[in-house]
Amino acid sequence: MQKVRLTVNGRDVGAEIDERTLLLEFVRDVAGLTGTHNGCLEARCGCCAVEVDGDVVKSCNVLAVQVDGAEVTTIEGLAPQRLAPVDHITTQSLAGMYRPLEAVRGTPDDLHPVQAAFHRCHAVQCGFCTPGMVMVLKDYLEENPAPTRADVRRAIAGNLCRCTGYQHIVDAAMEAAAEMRGDPVAEGTAPAATDGG
Repeated sequence: MQKVRLTVNGRDVGAEIDERTLLLEFVRDVAGLTGTHNGCLEARCGCCAVEVDGDVVKSCNVLAVQVDGAEVTTIEGLAPQRLAPVDHITTQSLAGMYRPLEAVRGTPDDLHPVQAAFHRCHAVQCGFCTPGMVMVLKDYLEENPAPTRADVRRAIAGNLCRCTGYQHIVDAAMEAAAEMRGDPVAEGTAPAATDGG
């Protein structure tokens, strides 16, 4: 057992863990942030992508002890989230006999530009790969503000999506890039593919 302390989304999280604990397991089981998904445990699918000290890593391929003291950003850290009641209209709630559950919520205005573009461009289907895609594209677009569609496809080559066909994901990345540059963007209409992408 070894003590590990990380800053996860700005919050200090420490625990005594088995030395074999993956960063993925630390994020999900110790920090309680389940937006980072376990897709393959072989660093092939990219579902578990997080930032460690500003660099994107596949958290299923990193031991938590290797990044002791680091700053980790997960998908939950990209937009503020707050607990809010879930309003279920039922006869019990109308009669005042039901106390609503609370759920994590955010508003569209709080989303990171990549998250907002994914929402506008319908760049999700089952959503399992989405957190990893968003984390990789956020990092890529911060370093490459004017990518081509082919550039975006290369950037997400390490991320596997089993259901969208990638078209809407590329559309969202192009729209997010424009927004991050400060260019005007018509909602849901990314630039047309002109470069073979």
